Formats: sequence, structure tokens, C-alpha cells
Amino acid sequence: MNHWLFKTEPGTFSWTDLKKSPQKRTAWEGVRNYQARNFFKKMNIGDLVFFYHSVVKPLSIMGIARVVKSAYPDHHQFDPASKYHDSSSSMDNPRWLMVDIEWVEDFNPPVAREQLQSEPGLKNMMLLQKGSRLSIQPVTAEEWKIVLSIGKHSKKIAVL
Repeated sequence: MNHWLFKTEPGTFSWTDLKKSPQKRTAWEGVRNYQARNFFKKMNIGDLVFFYHSVVKPLSIMGIARVVKSAYPDHHQFDPASKYHDSSSSMDNPRWLMVDIEWVEDFNPPVAREQLQSEPGLKNMMLLQKGSRLSIQPVTAEEWKIVLSIGKHSKKIAVL
């Protein structure tokens, strides 16, 4: 199993939007970066995803989602009316992909970026690297465990 982090601006698509989606599932569409697209190719059904809100305060991991459909062509690239249209992509050789994800679990409270930055074991996490702007990022197994422990710790603090 692989682990991932998906960044999104809540004004575009939020954690709440995912939870309100039919069956708490959505297609993760509109990714137009080759490296992120290549990460989609590596995703398998069952891979787990941290859902990260960017461009808000505080920047936070809101919870966990799961890949429920592996990479397939993003149909928006073929639609001239779509903001994701790509006239140089073809049905025979689609350039852009998407995956489907579903809600699994909330972090309550969310895990703030500041918490991640204060954890020595996460110093190499792609999310925390200067200039890292990719919306789809791999997360190592060790990073995954550390973030989970922070999330669980936060839940315990919220209960006390």
C-alpha cells in the first residue's frame, strides 16, 4: 500500500464537500502537472490519502481518504467548455488522469502544518519542503505513522 497527500483549496473543493458527496466519494479531477499525473499512475485501490487544506489558516490535514478507483483519463481534458480542457490531448493518448477517492476518517481537530513542522521525523516530508507546491504528493510509511500519531494525540487532547 502506498500513502499520499492531496492538497486542495477549500474554496475549490473542501473536506466537507467530500463528506457531502454521494457515498462520500469524488473524482479527483483537474490535476495539470506531469509529476502529479505520474503519481496518479502509481496509485492503487486501497491506498490511503491525507486530505490537506491549503490557502487557508491554519493549513491542515483534515482527515483520511482512500483511493477507490485507480487512474483513468480525466474526461475534462476533452471538453472544450471545461477550464481543464487540453486541445493537445487525444482519446487515443490522454495526457491527464484522475482517481476516485472516498472519505474514511476525520482528524478532530485537524492536524495543523505547525504540528507537522515541529515533528523531527517529518523534516523530509515533501509537504514541508521549501517551494513544494505539488497538489499530489507521496508520503512515506514512516511519515504516515508519525502524522497518524499526531492526529490521535490531538484527538486525546480534544477529549480532555
